Amino acid sequence: MEPSNRQSPPAGARPARRAARPDPQGPLSAELETAALRALRRTWADLNACLFQDRLRPPTLELTDDRSRLGAWRRDSRTIALARRLLAEHGWGTVVEVLKHEMAHQFVDEALGLRDDAAHGPAFRKVCEERAIDARAAGRPSPGTPPTGTRERVLERVARLLALAESPNEHEARAAAAAAQRLMLKYNIEEVSSASQRNYGFRHVGRVSGRTDEPRRLLANILSEHYFVEAIWVPVWRVREGKRGVVLELCGRAENLELAEYVHSFLEGTAERLWSEYRAAGRARGNAERRTFLAGVMAGCAETLRVQGSANREEGLVWVGDRDLRGYLRRRYPYIRRTRYAGPRRTAAWSDGRAAGREIVVHRGIHEGPAGGARPLLPAHRG
Repeated sequence: MEPSNRQSPPAGARPARRAARPDPQGPLSAELETAALRALRRTWADLNACLFQDRLRPPTLELTDDRSRLGAWRRDSRTIALARRLLAEHGWGTVVEVLKHEMAHQFVDEALGLRDDAAHGPAFRKVCEERAIDARAAGRPSPGTPPTGTRERVLERVARLLALAESPNEHEARAAAAAAQRLMLKYNIEEVSSASQRNYGFRHVGRVSGRTDEPRRLLANILSEHYFVEAIWVPVWRVREGKRGVVLELCGRAENLELAEYVHSFLEGTAERLWSEYRAAGRARGNAERRTFLAGVMAGCAETLRVQGSANREEGLVWVGDRDLRGYLRRRYPYIRRTRYAGPRRTAAWSDGRAAGREIVVHRGIHEGPAGGARPLLPAHRG
């Protein structure tokens, strides 16, 4: 699932020619800033079309050295100003959310004509709510209200069960992993059935790349089918490379985002480890089979989760989805295109990957994925 062409990659933004690779933490070159501004102008036009019904006139977009705030709408000069540090220090997803925030100010000023309304008053908050834009004064997006109380306790119980899933006893490990999945299923069924207000957020997970591939698409499907989030591939601008890209966005409640991000990292890292072992054993004919093997791993893992889901349904635990979450996604992306892919040819490498994927047991631990960064993603066990 991906946004339609009305919110497409910034087509008018051309890659900077022969730009030297900058220091990842240093300032952007003038050439990369110019390319980023072109991308921002195209993104503004896409957002104006899909979120604001083309009711806004193009403003001036400029980059500033402001250290006190990330963005600002300047009514008198009709300028949206974004801090250089926003581009240099944050992902494109954050840049776009700050841009949306300032466009909401522009909409209140120019489309609604409410110039005397408080900066973050009722009209502004309503505009943001209707479009799933973060209305907080900072303008920086939130991944959702942090889990507290019951939500935090549920995550802690899941963490304990996933720790038990590290057991060398295969039966105990699988039982613990199934119990963790069942616990989250029960919790989400109760939450959707209750009248309590649910706050949603989003996260970008995994690496930004030039395109998606079959293993990553299958992994996204696993998360949306089994982990109570909506997954969508969104276009981004790779600021430090001056190139278009795509990244996986997850939408949902904070506790579900936390678990889904963990599972994404776990499965991606586990699949890479299985491929390394497969190749080291001399069973791969070459690195060209890597994606096919990884796709098989994800397909096998999905089959195991579906079997577990059938067992849960036999116990009366039926997940019908979260209507409010789907509404949140539609507010963020009113025009969504669903695309079908043929997938890789089913070779011996795919079959071997599928067999390996069926044996995966999600458990708690420190993830070390392809990028080499290790970090715990679930709350530590207390007591």
